[in-house]
Amino acid sequence: MSSDTLAKASAAPGIPEYADSLRIVPRRRLGQWAAAVAVLVLLGLAVNSVLRNDAFQWDVVADYFTTDAVLRGLWLTLWLTAVVMALGFVLGALLAAARLSANPVLRSVSWGYVWLFRSIPILVQLLLWFNIGALYPHILGVRTVDLLGPVTVAVIGLTLHEAAYAAEVVRGGILSVDRGQIEAAQALGLSRWRRWRRIVLPQAMRSIVPPAGNMLIGTLKGTSIVSVIAVQDLLYSVQLVYHRTYQVIPLLMVATVWYTVVTSVLGVGQHYLEKHYARGSERTR
Repeated sequence: MSSDTLAKASAAPGIPEYADSLRIVPRRRLGQWAAAVAVLVLLGLAVNSVLRNDAFQWDVVADYFTTDAVLRGLWLTLWLTAVVMALGFVLGALLAAARLSANPVLRSVSWGYVWLFRSIPILVQLLLWFNIGALYPHILGVRTVDLLGPVTVAVIGLTLHEAAYAAEVVRGGILSVDRGQIEAAQALGLSRWRRWRRIVLPQAMRSIVPPAGNMLIGTLKGTSIVSVIAVQDLLYSVQLVYHRTYQVIPLLMVATVWYTVVTSVLGVGQHYLEKHYARGSERTR
């Protein structure tokens, strides 16, 4: 506001002459500042307790952090996560397409698959697949125990489980696209493939990427459950070590730190992928 405007305002009836000297004072948010200080103090105490607690044995954590056994387990965890997510989303996309089709049989089968594999806990699924030889001793003339090893069982069980959730993620992303845009593309004479590639998929990815990123991180951590069927992932590798050395806490901290590092990297990747597909929309943060 200019000085002339302030002078006129101060001369107006009902406005004190000293109005031009008034200044706006921001509202004091003492409660928020007090809460922030309290949280920081508690956080500092927690970090100090972890770092200064000798029971964590951080020197042992450093010694085992990059050992060959741990790195082999980490590699298997990353490999298993990548394979399960790729296969799970391929199968999930097919299930989503079947659920959205006009064929009532395909819709029913897709719905039944999602219902079944979301109803059974993943641990139960893995144990069932691990003991499948009790139901089918031979498959294609080969003994089941020779055909399905622990890693194969882990891939099959986790993939079938993830596909059920991926199907709903993909279906929700497709349904989030405005039907009017698809109809407009049809009116312009675009082929079905071009409609999906240029219209549906880019917009659907805005809704697919956030839950898919959460699924990826969840799958990475969920692979630790395969240790119950003796798959030497990251958790099973550190368990082998602390069963021999009895250093349980520091070895568990090795696994914890590795999981934290990898999930943090995946979170950063998810953030930039979301920004990429959010281009052109109002919500870009």
